[in-house]
Amino acid sequence: MTEIETKELQDKASVLIEALPYIQQFNRRIIVIKYGGSAMSSDEIKTNVIKDVTLLKLVGFKPIIVHGGGKDISKWVEKVGMEAKFVNGLRVTDADTMEIAEMVLNKVNKNLVQLVEELGVKAVGISGKDGHLLHVKKKYSDGKDIGYVGEITAVDPKILFDLLERDFLPIVAPTGLDDDYKTYNINADDAACAIAKAVEAEKLAFLTDIEGIYRDINDKSSFISRISTKEAKELLNNGIVGGGMLPKLNNCIDAVENGVKNVHILDGRLLHCLLLEIFTDEGIGTWIYRG
Repeated sequence: MTEIETKELQDKASVLIEALPYIQQFNRRIIVIKYGGSAMSSDEIKTNVIKDVTLLKLVGFKPIIVHGGGKDISKWVEKVGMEAKFVNGLRVTDADTMEIAEMVLNKVNKNLVQLVEELGVKAVGISGKDGHLLHVKKKYSDGKDIGYVGEITAVDPKILFDLLERDFLPIVAPTGLDDDYKTYNINADDAACAIAKAVEAEKLAFLTDIEGIYRDINDKSSFISRISTKEAKELLNNGIVGGGMLPKLNNCIDAVENGVKNVHILDGRLLHCLLLEIFTDEGIGTWIYRG
């Protein structure tokens, strides 16, 4: 064996040693992973993310995946000759759109189950309708009726605890039922946040389209690798964070203040982003903790 080959093996061993205390610390702890957007844009990225989640399961974590499917829903809505409409970033969901959304989310759900099973881990795909996991009421946008879009009012995590106890990896599609047992589409970020709070997750990880939070989105040197909820609120109050990150950061703060110990915002397109964030000293995204 050459000196270079020996050094490469030693580097790999060093990575494992660095990960060891984190593996010990988080053994048997629940991590909720919100998976969607560009992180699901290609089969290669999708497979790599699932490999990371599967590894977390095999080293002792209890992962729960909550996935979206907005881009696929829009594609199928257009395929059937309908027009995708949005109000304040929320999809207008009439009865026909809801039917398409549920079919697409079910397809995405079972595809993720298949990927996990191929890697030797048992997975079960469910929706928020199963076991009355997610109870909702109609959500309005600035007083406007946007159809079958649900706002979560209650979470019953029993089905998730049962699956985790039996060593399954739950994969959740974001739909739920109201008092009249009508089906509603739910924002996947909201679903992941609500579930993470209900199970008192050790970690909630959002796989997004950007690296994390910046003080100035146009200045890469202003990246924030870790921030307390108090500091995060100051960013919001000062108008520093806006656009699509605004509701996401509000969700993060709400989660940490209601039972979730740590929240991470990661670029889901980055190879092994979950492992780099959780098992290395430096991390790779933005870590939000209770301050």
